[in-house]
Amino acid sequence: MNGSSNTYTRESIVNRAKDNKPKLLDLVRIEMRTKHYSKRTEEVYVNWIKEFVRFHHMKHPNIMGENEISKYLNYLAVNRKVSSSTQNQALCSIIFLYKHVLKIDVGKFDIVWAKKPKKLPVVLTKEEVKQILINLKGTTWIVGNILYGSGLRLLECLRIRVQDIDFTNNQIIIRNGKGGKDRVSMLPFLVKDALKAKLADVKKLHLKDLKKGYGKVYLPYALERKYPSANTEFKWQYVFPSESLSKDPSSGAVRRHHINESIIQKAVKEAIKKAGINKSAGCHTLRHLTREIK
Repeated sequence: MNGSSNTYTRESIVNRAKDNKPKLLDLVRIEMRTKHYSKRTEEVYVNWIKEFVRFHHMKHPNIMGENEISKYLNYLAVNRKVSSSTQNQALCSIIFLYKHVLKIDVGKFDIVWAKKPKKLPVVLTKEEVKQILINLKGTTWIVGNILYGSGLRLLECLRIRVQDIDFTNNQIIIRNGKGGKDRVSMLPFLVKDALKAKLADVKKLHLKDLKKGYGKVYLPYALERKYPSANTEFKWQYVFPSESLSKDPSSGAVRRHHINESIIQKAVKEAIKKAGINKSAGCHTLRHLTREIK
């Protein structure tokens, strides 16, 4: 997690708003955090709104409407040739601005929709999956088996907290998954011993962090208010913590986040290459198979 001068906590934004007229993007951030959007979604929406305003030569959105929105979205599809999902992401960002921040009904749009390409899904055989997992080691091996055996998305897996692992009932609790919903998935038997050893190492690392004056972990706003001391408890720590401490760009707090998804993605790609598999596969391919290797 890298620091950013234009990312703020909700409290700091509100405090600024008391002294000065809040900027448009500050208002967007306040509204998104009030509605508990993820940090990643927040930055995506803010970036699209910035692009929309720049495209129209810095006009304020409250003097623009459906015509300007349609023009921008058509530009994305026709000139920039973005994918349909990217175009829809831009639309959702702009609609959020008008609906929830400016409280303006922008009506209907005359949009040239980007064509959604028809792609055949990449399918791996059971033997190919075995070869991929054989070429993974340590943490990446555990994560790879959870993606395959539990069907978790990569970020869902990396965001697992210690208390979300139920060894007795062989379950993993996924908190705030896609659509903001919680769900339960199976814990692959194959990883149980390795995961228990991993948690022992995580506990040692957490105790070291506490002795150095750190040891606090990120908690969503509602949980942090409800349980103000929970962020130092072991049960709330990430199962797959980063090797190094980092500064949270929202609060400025120095703490240990979960490992970056790019580490797992690169390891899986390398394992696919070592296995001699010439398919465009990755972490997402593993989770869609969802069957445990015996």
